[in-house]
Order: sequence, then C-alpha cells, then structure tokens
Amino acid sequence: MTGILGSGAADADGPRKLAFVDTGNTGRSMSAEALADKIIAKQKLPIVVISRAVDLNPFNVVPEANAETILKRRGIDVSQHRAVQITENDVRHADVILVMTETHKEKLLALFPDARNKVFTLSQYATGEYAEIADAYGKPMPVYVAMIGDLDKYVPLALQKILAQ
Repeated sequence: MTGILGSGAADADGPRKLAFVDTGNTGRSMSAEALADKIIAKQKLPIVVISRAVDLNPFNVVPEANAETILKRRGIDVSQHRAVQITENDVRHADVILVMTETHKEKLLALFPDARNKVFTLSQYATGEYAEIADAYGKPMPVYVAMIGDLDKYVPLALQKILAQ
C-alpha cells in the first residue's frame, strides 16, 4: 500500500479537509462533524469536514436519539445523517483524521497503515493530552451531555490547529 494514500498535503488554495471517525458514525463522530460544521459556517473557515465509521454496523446507521436531541436543542439538525464506513478514498483526501479513542486509531491504522502521519485522537490533536471521548451509545442522557461537552471542548481547538498547519 505504500504511496497509495499520498502525502496528505492540502491544496495550496483549497480548504483543509478533516475527518472525524468513531466506531459506528452514529454518535461521537457524527456529533463532532455537526458541531464543527456550525463553527465553520459561523466563522467562515476554509475547512470541510466529514465523519465516518471504522466498524460500521449496516443495521444501525441513523443518529443516536439522545445525540440528535441535544444537537437539535442547539439548532443543529442531524436527522438526515446516515453512517458511512471510512474508505481508502476518504483517508487519501483527508489532511487530518481525528478519532475518539486510541482503539479507533489502532483499528484505522490496521486498515490504512500509510495514514499514520495524519491520524490522531481528537484530544491529543487539540490539546496535546490524551482523553478518551466516551462512547455514550445506549446510555442515559447525562452520558450524552458529557460526551457533547467533551466535543465542545476539543472540536474548536482542533479547527484552530488545522488552520495553523
């Protein structure tokens, strides 16, 4: 696979390309994408974002209800989101790929070893310190509130950093 994924360098005049990845793309990564999109639109940042799954469950592709509810309260509609498995093409085109846990990073690098220079955990990329973004799937609303709170902390910092690179 050497060389297939390219250098990951951004086009000089194009937007920066950022991918958020978690297990199923129905909670954490989908929420990170939605929060990032809102910031990008408000600040008119030259960044485009996607979210993907590292282990998509084809029988579970709609947003998690609690995440959807929290985002809806903020004026963000994710009801049309459908989970998507990450592909080689996604990896090749992304400048930075941010995962929610070290396990996601390991799975992603097992699939795409050439991506090692552009895959980071969200917390480490944003702050330099590792903190797992907890999986709220199937848990009560307070766990989702905490998960979105973590994303609120790290996503804006990650957007600032990708622009500075």
